[in-house]
Amino acid sequence: MPKNILVIGGTRFFGKLLVQRLLLAGHRVTIATRGYAPDPFGERITRVRVDRRNESAMRAAFGNARFDIVYDQMCYSPLDAAISVRVFGGRVGRYVMASTIDVYRELAPLGRPFAERDLNVHAQPIDAGYPWHDPARAVESYVCGKIQAEAYLYRDGSLPTVTVRLAHVLGGPDDFTGRLAHYVDLVRLRAALPYSNAQADVSFMQAKEAANFLVWAGGQSFTGPVNAAADGPLSAFALHARVAEALDEDAFPRQAAQVAAPGVLSPFDFPSALVLDTSRAKSLGYRFGHTNDWIDVVIRQHDLAYV
Repeated sequence: MPKNILVIGGTRFFGKLLVQRLLLAGHRVTIATRGYAPDPFGERITRVRVDRRNESAMRAAFGNARFDIVYDQMCYSPLDAAISVRVFGGRVGRYVMASTIDVYRELAPLGRPFAERDLNVHAQPIDAGYPWHDPARAVESYVCGKIQAEAYLYRDGSLPTVTVRLAHVLGGPDDFTGRLAHYVDLVRLRAALPYSNAQADVSFMQAKEAANFLVWAGGQSFTGPVNAAADGPLSAFALHARVAEALDEDAFPRQAAQVAAPGVLSPFDFPSALVLDTSRAKSLGYRFGHTNDWIDVVIRQHDLAYV
């Protein structure tokens, strides 16, 4: 049955893929966007130009609307979460927040993949006085902002919430983060890879699967946090080697220098493993692909962009 769906964001990277899949499934889709990025959907969607960080503007835009599902791609702080609660409370069937693997980043290593229960999100402090909407602090506040957004939503409890803790998402030329492109550039330039721990595996997923999983999660009835990641994690060191192999550069000597500053010089470089346990999603019926199924194609797409 077609549903009335709001996507907050949805104009770039896997957000566009999410909207595309919802349209293909026959749903009525509205996107809330600041209007800075174009989208390819034409008259197939309804667009509402609004700053989701402005509660008055959000109330004016959606104060009387009802949605079966709200996908919030732009919830980055407890202030954003509070706006969602006050604007959508009692008027949405399901609220799906895009969260991140990075919520586990500051936890002590467990010697196993991180499960949802390992982060006691209800116990996390919420700092209402922090300047969450200061653009200059966007990078430094990203991880704690996502954690506290989840904490606010679950402690409030008025929205039927799912927080999807996505692995690091890799895509083709639409991947604006530049993280995989960084490895392609290193390999093509035959430059050294700085790394800290060759065994520190990290979970990834393809942009297409991130969109597919979000669509699937929106159509289910469970609530709470859920991890999403492809099988087959890779360390930064292993990813560098995989890029070289995919680009037929593995015959050339590759330089790698072990350093003592993890996470600074190379994307996805961590002092210890950051791998997601996806048992919950699998027990609910979702089956993830393996990185081997798609990563070489994505690497080559970035190489085309490099050329």
